[in-house]
Amino acid sequence: MADRNQLIQELKSYSGFDHAEQQFVDRFVSLLRHRDAFQRTHLPGHITGSAWISNEAGTEVLLTHHAKLDKWLQPGGHADGDENVIRVASREAEEETGLAEIVLAVDRIFDLDIHVIPQRGDMPEHYHYDIRYLFRASKQLPLIVTAESHALSWVKLEDLERVTNGNTSMMRMAQKMVRLL
Repeated sequence: MADRNQLIQELKSYSGFDHAEQQFVDRFVSLLRHRDAFQRTHLPGHITGSAWISNEAGTEVLLTHHAKLDKWLQPGGHADGDENVIRVASREAEEETGLAEIVLAVDRIFDLDIHVIPQRGDMPEHYHYDIRYLFRASKQLPLIVTAESHALSWVKLEDLERVTNGNTSMMRMAQKMVRLL
């Protein structure tokens, strides 16, 4: 996705996995009408990009134990003005895991989620409008834990519910991945 107009078109034709995800589409399109939607300073919410990274067999996903949120999550982060959200997701994955050799598995939106980020310091509570893309990587590649996380781990899909405390959006992505692969 090269820019916001192409992203809006893709969103308008996107079919959510379930009713909850489908309901996000209109909210994303509405947000994208704001000039600063890709800036983290745009409140009450802004675009983020995430990478759902599968091993080559599609049996495990790479998660980061997020330092600020104290949760196991997929790598991702702020667009910071970049309207190419695939590039954002890829950049964030490399920054947060050290993986320079991830491969985009499907060149379209894999998942959408809107979730609240709690207040921290002078940043008020706000929403991340997260656009997720499916990537693959070899488990043989070395991982680098950065200051943004406490740990990185390849998690088997059958362990995902336990590790993420049943995080609804992560379970949805796992179900989608099983159907795709």
